[in-house]
Amino acid sequence: MNKQPDKSPNTVWHRATVTRQRREQKNAHKSAVLWFTGLSGSGKSTLAHAVEEHLHQYGLNTFVLDGDNVRHGLCSDLGFSDKDRKENIRRISETAKLLLEAGVITLTAFISPFKTERAIARSLMPDGDFIEIHCFCPLPVCEQRDVKGLYKKARLGEIKEFTGISSPYEEPENPDLRIDTNLLTLEESVQQVISLLRVRNILPAKE
Repeated sequence: MNKQPDKSPNTVWHRATVTRQRREQKNAHKSAVLWFTGLSGSGKSTLAHAVEEHLHQYGLNTFVLDGDNVRHGLCSDLGFSDKDRKENIRRISETAKLLLEAGVITLTAFISPFKTERAIARSLMPDGDFIEIHCFCPLPVCEQRDVKGLYKKARLGEIKEFTGISSPYEEPENPDLRIDTNLLTLEESVQQVISLLRVRNILPAKE
């Protein structure tokens, strides 16, 4: 079902005259992909949207690709098997790459449990443009939060292949940023991301 068709030999990449660099000049800021990864309930989406709100208030061009939202459209045909999870991340990676070229600061909030898929996503982007942010939160805390009631269903066997319970989560070994979301406030977590963006010269030193 998810096998990708072979690329047609009749398609040629069209090089636009309006480049990423020109879009960044127009936007007055660089683009980047902020890849938030972590267990369900670790605060990925909450943090991604909070960072976007911060950036938007300063007039920057942003967009959040949220796991649940994407599965209502772009990836609505996918389930949660390992195979479908990998295809889900492949599609998101390619979408994020397009938004990067559009000059947008893109924030993705996906469990993205497998190291290989995250590595592939990074490999699609120019060096330094992919920023992996590990939202670390211990499994017991995520279960205690159980914002969507998913852990309870997984424990009861009502959800198969659920990350952290019946399917593995492979933690990033060397993320660009690790945020202990169980220890920091949301605002403290946001400031850690903003500080990294300044260090990477994606944002100006002072807003």
